[in-house]
Amino acid sequence: MSSLDKSGTYKLGDRSVRRLGYGAMQLAGKGVFGPPKDHDAAIAVLREAVAQGVDHIDTSDYYGPYVTNKLIREALAPYPDDLTIVTKIGARRGEDASWLPAFTADELEQAVHDNLRNLGLEVMDVVNLRIMFGVHGPAEGSIEAQVTKLAELQRKGLVRHIGLSNVTRTQIEEGRRICEIVCVQNQYNLAHRQDDALIDELARDGIAYVPFFPLGGFSPLQSSTLSGVAEGLGVTPMQVALAWLLQRAPNILLIPGTSSVGHLRENLAAAELELSDEVLTELDGVAQAA
Repeated sequence: MSSLDKSGTYKLGDRSVRRLGYGAMQLAGKGVFGPPKDHDAAIAVLREAVAQGVDHIDTSDYYGPYVTNKLIREALAPYPDDLTIVTKIGARRGEDASWLPAFTADELEQAVHDNLRNLGLEVMDVVNLRIMFGVHGPAEGSIEAQVTKLAELQRKGLVRHIGLSNVTRTQIEEGRRICEIVCVQNQYNLAHRQDDALIDELARDGIAYVPFFPLGGFSPLQSSTLSGVAEGLGVTPMQVALAWLLQRAPNILLIPGTSSVGHLRENLAAAELELSDEVLTELDGVAQAA
């Protein structure tokens, strides 16, 4: 039995995955652009993740671009039968490493084909539509045309399941009127808790919530409360932050990223950490102080 089994499982489409997975974004170069600083280390991280029991990997062809998917294929293909690979489309990278919308029907279809080719797959397990209306987070606007296009690709057999990323509650409702939405991927962590009510609503409907930047992203979580709790438990602050997310709601699936085997092992060890009610109450103060 993998120690990750202690994190529990949750459904992701027609699969049941362990709730602590791996996000591949940090395998690309600085700023998620260009090749990794250490190619062999990137391959080692991916192989160690699967060896440790990870069965859910999150990626995108615009990481690099085209870098992380090719690394995943090199490291892990032919893929284990129980491995679920999730990608995102809806954006592209400019030559200056900028993040740009890629939202037309043709761009979305090309992105699906690019992901399939670079991963060496015939069908994607899950494709998340990344919404790019806002610079700093979700922003309102209709996504009907884009979700309709993804549903068409699903009917063609190129996509098994569809998710949404960086979205509002209104957009989720709009998407669900068009097709089944199996997951929502928004920013959420101990200090960034705007989606508290949404997470509970999705849990009632059996929809997975996958927080990106679970450890703060490009600016790691900094909190004296978090550090104090971690010191008292003899673990790292990031392990506490991950354990808090696992206990926050049963439908949360985690995809912390790292380019270090050591940090990967530390992250995965959070599956074995159980926080008391007293500690959970103390940690709730982090968001109030943020």
